[in-house]
Amino acid sequence: MTELRIGMLGLGTVARGVVSLLQRNAEEIRQRTGVVMRLVRIGTREPHITWGLNLDGITLDTDVDAVTQDPNVDIVVELIGGLDPAERLVHAALNHGKHVVTANKALIAQKGMGLFQTAQENQRSLLFEAAVAGAVPIIKAIRESLAANRIESIHGILNGTCNYILTEMRQRGLSFTETLAQAQEKGYAEADPSFDVDGIDTAHKLAILAAIAWGTPPNFSAIHIEGIRQITDADIAWATEMGYRIKLLAIAKYRDGGVELRVQPTLVTLSSMVSQVEGVFNAVFVKADFAGNTMYHGRGAGEQPTASAVVGDLMDLARHAMGSGGGRIHPLSVLPHYLRALPVHDVADLVGEYYLRLAVLDRPGVLAEIAAILAKNGISIDAIHQKGRSLQEAVPLVIVTHECRERDMRNSLLELERLETVREKPLIIRMESGLV
Repeated sequence: MTELRIGMLGLGTVARGVVSLLQRNAEEIRQRTGVVMRLVRIGTREPHITWGLNLDGITLDTDVDAVTQDPNVDIVVELIGGLDPAERLVHAALNHGKHVVTANKALIAQKGMGLFQTAQENQRSLLFEAAVAGAVPIIKAIRESLAANRIESIHGILNGTCNYILTEMRQRGLSFTETLAQAQEKGYAEADPSFDVDGIDTAHKLAILAAIAWGTPPNFSAIHIEGIRQITDADIAWATEMGYRIKLLAIAKYRDGGVELRVQPTLVTLSSMVSQVEGVFNAVFVKADFAGNTMYHGRGAGEQPTASAVVGDLMDLARHAMGSGGGRIHPLSVLPHYLRALPVHDVADLVGEYYLRLAVLDRPGVLAEIAAILAKNGISIDAIHQKGRSLQEAVPLVIVTHECRERDMRNSLLELERLETVREKPLIIRMESGLV
């Protein structure tokens, strides 16, 4: 029987899950692929940390470069994360004739094209299902199941940390700071949560999905990114009262020969399915011309879900190795010579409804001042909400607009900030009423 020998870079949480899954379900994997998968070498800077795993017969080496060069390794699994040294190691593995499986979203989103080129030159595969949404098979769905379709749009929740924080803020009435601390205690958020709460992690994943959906190089730097630090418990309460929930959404749309790419806190209606995705779960919604709307939901991170996606890619490689494809799978949705860069629409030109939150001194004429600035910028008011009154302290004022251009909304914010009666930096949140 064919044997595929695996070398792994890193022995952290996800790697622990990969080792456990390969060992526990070895017979199922063999029956479904016709291949015996054997983990033969692990490169780790801390070989003394083995998590209680059975690593008999596996070489542990602090020289991670040796894994990429070992002639007894057929596939390299990169689980180090980040860009350095992961980028160098993946190039090296491909150049030494290894297929590569990675869970590294930053690597694919920011350095993917160079790696794809190296894979192409060496006629090897670079697979990365685990880089987006953990066990949710969204990359396979777009690249394979929906391959005959023209993708019209993708939207969804791609970061469980942010979704957990926003869910807990709503359900328990806690502040962002309190909920973040709770998420860190439970292991849902890192000690430095910036990549999660500032939207960067979500943007990495969106760049990958858009590349596969439209056969275009990953364009992380062109994504408009906003995080959730500025969301308060008051915003959550106002949204609930108005029949909305606040979610950090990744949104990609194809129109007019270009793509719209943005990561933003968004008010979504309670009637939409995306509003019902709670806690640490991820969900992705894809609209295609023939398939229509499809939804993919599950745990987007963690040891076992991510390990499931990594081993799924290993099994794909095993199946191709058994057939005529020689183990090679193209990483994006089109053949390399059909890849084309697409223009990215400026988010300032987008049209939509907005939630505007201000903290104002409750004085006569304040509302007229604010309305005049909005009117000057072509913005019409749909509704105004205010609770409480104070002659000394600022009170919250919430305005919901009709459809307007984001550029006009941003210009209005600059003018509103300069008003003596506006005591805090105004906040706008885009409202999306047409989502599934």
